[in-house]
Amino acid sequence: MGDHTNIIDQNRKRGRTFAGLRKPTRVMLVDDSLTVRSVLSRLIDGETDLEVVAKSSSAELALAELGRTPADVILLDLEMPGMGGLGALPKILAMHKDTQVLVVSSLTEDGAEHTLKALSMGAADTMLKPRSGGFNAQYCEALFAKIRALGPNDRGSAGAPGSRYNPGHTASAALARPELIAIGASTGGIHAMCQLLKHLSPSIDVPILVTQHLPGSFMEVFTKQLESASSRKAVIARTGMTIAGGTIYVAPGEGHLNVRRNSAGLVAKISGEDVPSCCMPSVDPMLASVAEATGGKALGIILSGMGKDGINGACSLAQAGGMIMVQDQESSAVWGMPRAAAERGIASAILKPTDLGAKISSMFGASSWK
Repeated sequence: MGDHTNIIDQNRKRGRTFAGLRKPTRVMLVDDSLTVRSVLSRLIDGETDLEVVAKSSSAELALAELGRTPADVILLDLEMPGMGGLGALPKILAMHKDTQVLVVSSLTEDGAEHTLKALSMGAADTMLKPRSGGFNAQYCEALFAKIRALGPNDRGSAGAPGSRYNPGHTASAALARPELIAIGASTGGIHAMCQLLKHLSPSIDVPILVTQHLPGSFMEVFTKQLESASSRKAVIARTGMTIAGGTIYVAPGEGHLNVRRNSAGLVAKISGEDVPSCCMPSVDPMLASVAEATGGKALGIILSGMGKDGINGACSLAQAGGMIMVQDQESSAVWGMPRAAAERGIASAILKPTDLGAKISSMFGASSWK
């Protein structure tokens, strides 16, 4: 794995800025490789705001240890002898509702189906376990950022210092019946999205657009997952594809999903421009294009995610007369993206995913739109 002394020393210096400000995020490592456990432990313990509280070589041992030593974030390998990570995941989540699971596994590259299954079951995020020599500074920075985002200190942060949010305030509901529904999500969003779609009435026949922060290699499996959860047809969107009712259109990993209107109706357009959030795909272009193409006759939903991707597009849609709904803080793995919209005062509803699905179904069924 190489010599990580310099990386650890650099991390300790940077980590001092956190010291004394808050309690360290407690991390548990679950991996059958002694080498991986040792390297990750040394790296994480080099951060003064992160603390490895337990290391386990199997899922069975991890469950026993978790009963004695609670953790804020668990780094979980999927491919292990015995029960394995997938088998243990529901039990882990049931033991401590505030514990977040970050899947760190070699399967995240070649086994998208296993990883996405874990994410749909409630794992918050995923990261590739690097090969020998791959634990470099760039990897460490990304790993620490994910752990911090999932930890109790940062979980509700939208990345906007000094922000204010009044949970009793929500925007007024839009009156125009939506021509389509657009959903954006990131960290923790796959589990939330599947829950929402399962509670969405099958009688709702408008198109559904989805932008989820995922690499392209995951999109085919992710699309099938949404199809199963929603009992609707789901496809990866391509430029020129007609946007039709009763179908879910998923942004590809290599581009942003936009909507345009032509003489025949709504069509998809995939673009690759840089966006403020630096996300690919990004929620912002989707919602902004929806606002323009539908004249604001659309419903935008922002689910769990780190950062503020989607806030600019959501504001455009709200200003055009559309409706914005967001996931609540309690049910979010990271309340960054939803919080940004809530703080801006453009959210008409702030609910857990199952309640969002039920509310939308009720509104369509009650014909409460203009």
